[in-house]
Amino acid sequence: MTTLLNRPTQGLSALRSRLPALSNPLRPLLLAAAGSGRLQRVVTGLPVSRAVVRRYVPGAGQDAVIEATREILASGRAISIDHLGEDTSDPAQAEATVQAYLELLAAFGRLDVPVRPGVPPLEVSLKLSALGQFIPEVGHDLALTNARRICRAAQAVGAWVNVDAEDHTTTDSTLAIVEELRMDHPDVATVLQAYLRRTEADCRALSGAGSRIRLCKGAYAEPADVAFQQSAEVDASYRRCLEVLFAGDGYPMVASHDPKMIEAALEIAGRLGKADDAYEFQMLYGIRDDEQRRLAAAGHTVRVYTPYGDQWYGYFMRRLAERPANLLFFARSLIGR
Repeated sequence: MTTLLNRPTQGLSALRSRLPALSNPLRPLLLAAAGSGRLQRVVTGLPVSRAVVRRYVPGAGQDAVIEATREILASGRAISIDHLGEDTSDPAQAEATVQAYLELLAAFGRLDVPVRPGVPPLEVSLKLSALGQFIPEVGHDLALTNARRICRAAQAVGAWVNVDAEDHTTTDSTLAIVEELRMDHPDVATVLQAYLRRTEADCRALSGAGSRIRLCKGAYAEPADVAFQQSAEVDASYRRCLEVLFAGDGYPMVASHDPKMIEAALEIAGRLGKADDAYEFQMLYGIRDDEQRRLAAAGHTVRVYTPYGDQWYGYFMRRLAERPANLLFFARSLIGR
């Protein structure tokens, strides 16, 4: 990639012509880069990086994400906000994340929010690792306590809470914490990733009455023994999981930008007689905005996953890994500066 970027007149055309072939080989490289502290220091130090990242992250501070929230709600869409951060190793850092969510939820309470019976337009997404999940000895209890504080604050302002998925080593711990949270807050949702081989079984176990499951394809580098490696296998798993979730008694949340998966969800919903308010679509801030608005205009609930904060590096690299178009956009921005 460095070689291509060093040749501005040929780099973009070469990269564009090779995107289909590179989409699979580049994914593991970019996901590995997401965990590289050295590369993080280089990328985050480039002024152009922050300019490009604004396409996917509205800003570092609360004011920026609240302004984005107003715009999204005014367009007829819903929102789920993630305060960026993960792999917290310090209780004080976890507490800072909790405070950020509590302040955000207090700001939610001051918004003029459109009424959506049964489907709150406001939601926050939590990463349990950012709440201290893997701090030795105290991680489980600390993350659970911190998540409960956020759930109580969300309930007070009529917002939903969704617990994000991370890499496969966290799945059992995350689902256990979600189960405990749902004892007091039964509308707490979680995320399942279709590229994991276990996910179809998890969908069957978690598709009961009252459940809310966000189904995504998956955005972490995973070994072949736990995750499908080929895109066709992931797509097939996603469809099977959609069938399970839509046949269940819960509230499926279709988190995908893939037109094939969106059409599959619409076909399954129609075949099973699911009302438009019995499920929703979710897409990322800054990606396929026109499609988001089209679905919302057609009467579907569309929730925009909107991250904010200054710890954007890992999130941004995973977005580059997911879609070759994102990588091309970043490369074009670098060359154009």
